[in-house]
Amino acid sequence: MAADTLKSTTGAGGGAAAVRRLLLDNGALTALIVLVVAMSALSGDFLTTDNLLNVGVQAAVTAILAFGVTFVIVSAGIDLSVGSVAALSATVLAWSATQQGVPVAIAVALAVVTGVVCGLVNGFLIAYGKLPPFIATLAMLSVARGLSLVISEGSPIAFPDSVSHLGDTLGGWLPVPVLVMIVMGLVAAFVLGRTYIGRSMYAIGGNEEAARLSGLRVKKQKLAIYALSGVFAAAAGVVLASRLSSAQPQAADGYELDAIAAVVIGGASLAGGTGKASGTLIGALILAVLRNGLNLLSVSAFWQQVVIGVVIALAVLLDTVRRKAGATPVTAGTGGGKGRQAATYGLAAVVTVAIVGATSFLHGGSPATANPRVGLALSTLNNPFFVQIQSGAKAEAKKLGVDLTVTDAQNDASQQANQLQNFTSSGVDSIIVNPVDSDAAGPSVRSAGKADIPVIAVDRGVNKATTDALVASDNVAGGELAAKTVAEKLGGNGKIVILQGQAGTSAARERAEGFAKGLKAFPGIQVLAQQPADFDRTKGLDVMSNLLQAHPDVQGVIAANDEMALGAIKALGAKAGTSVQIVGFDGTPDGLKAVEEGTLYASVAQQPSQLGRIAVDNALKALRGEKVEQTVKVPVKVVTKQNAAGFSG
Repeated sequence: MAADTLKSTTGAGGGAAAVRRLLLDNGALTALIVLVVAMSALSGDFLTTDNLLNVGVQAAVTAILAFGVTFVIVSAGIDLSVGSVAALSATVLAWSATQQGVPVAIAVALAVVTGVVCGLVNGFLIAYGKLPPFIATLAMLSVARGLSLVISEGSPIAFPDSVSHLGDTLGGWLPVPVLVMIVMGLVAAFVLGRTYIGRSMYAIGGNEEAARLSGLRVKKQKLAIYALSGVFAAAAGVVLASRLSSAQPQAADGYELDAIAAVVIGGASLAGGTGKASGTLIGALILAVLRNGLNLLSVSAFWQQVVIGVVIALAVLLDTVRRKAGATPVTAGTGGGKGRQAATYGLAAVVTVAIVGATSFLHGGSPATANPRVGLALSTLNNPFFVQIQSGAKAEAKKLGVDLTVTDAQNDASQQANQLQNFTSSGVDSIIVNPVDSDAAGPSVRSAGKADIPVIAVDRGVNKATTDALVASDNVAGGELAAKTVAEKLGGNGKIVILQGQAGTSAARERAEGFAKGLKAFPGIQVLAQQPADFDRTKGLDVMSNLLQAHPDVQGVIAANDEMALGAIKALGAKAGTSVQIVGFDGTPDGLKAVEEGTLYASVAQQPSQLGRIAVDNALKALRGEKVEQTVKVPVKVVTKQNAAGFSG
């Protein structure tokens, strides 16, 4: 009766009501069309074959994760662990195949089993342990990430070549990740619309108690649902690691939020009972188009997060409006609406092509910019050291008449790979990259090389790829200097702790190697503890506070950057610079100020502004075909209170 009333109401409104109904029922699709048209109008680089393929590749991992999360959300659950499970599964595959000699086929099976086990543990805790899904999967998020770091010992592991082909292209143009995404999407659609477990998801999400009373074994179904989510997470992890040619212990950090956002944007309700695979795919594409387009438009990564947050909020608001308006629920397996749905998607495709084709004329005759275009891909802008690199690069670019576009990967190797691909497809004249991870940047740098775009590496090198130059300080030598400085200050005898950088980054590994080498010459120095504080001031404060409880007699601290050193100073209070000597790394403005005040004994300064200036100079030289040195070393310098006044980074 309700359905009949709804139909008659729609008919009474005429064509306008029908259009309104169409837009409400397909809000995500409408949003995607609007985004594609807008980006095509705003950027002449968006509507190219290479860039559209980039969008597909960049959506692949999020979409595969989101397909698995769709199962969980449809059943009124939540899974916060999929990003960590993806990283753990990829790490298990790489570790077993390359370090344990396990055949690749068995290693792949172990990765899938890892995902299934993690999902089953989630399901068991929720179904039988009665834990809220949020808590159970939050615990698994931490456990899986920790196991990934334990297995890899905090360092990336090279991926088997036979599996790395999943990150390549077929025929030189069709990306394999896109094909995997399509296959996994079809599997998700089949599970949701054509299987008993799929119907069970909708029943549990609609009314769990009613499902139980009708004879559905809800607990066992939840085990299966979370196990399926684990399988899709494992597949996403393998695809991600294949793109990066290495299993990163910190990979897919925060991707669970993107996956949930894609599902919600695609029309699913967090209350359960609604959702479909096609909507999830559209949600993932919306996020990818947003990030790609905003990169092409040189929008700050910080503002990108703001925009994506607004989009998620609007998606939920649209879902609320749609439900109040009595729009058709977004479910799978309803055969009567499939023909109409296919027609809607077909019409949307035709409309999009027509409008985008028209907007392309806006850029058809636009002249190329007279200034060289250089892209600077930084690992993070949440650290003063890299902010100084950016400042030096911008100053030099302005001086030389270079149009410089800066991106921030936020210490995410996958996000940086996307940004480098965007630079390549948009046809920048030269690229400067400060890799999040040296191995992970390799495939993207090779792609730039194939497009004859010169690449300059700054601060960190790129492995398994050719760069025109490396502009960097020697982290190992700097680490040795730091160790020597604190040891000599303590007279060759004393107890120290070491605050390490973010596990998995080349800077953390190289500086730790330098610390170890430098301390070998001072057998009287006892290292009480070594703990990571992730290059972060707050974590440096927390870790140092904890270490003081176990080692109140500490006499010295070596920190892998100034931010952690400043956190340690806060934890030590009056002891800093008096009974405890602290040596930092980087020579940031705050670090140098602490040196002048005497709380930080010394900082191994790398002159980051100089790194940025020299990188831009070399990028321009390589673009003009001029000779550049393969390695340009910017000397490090130990800055103490005696020479701090005359030092400038």
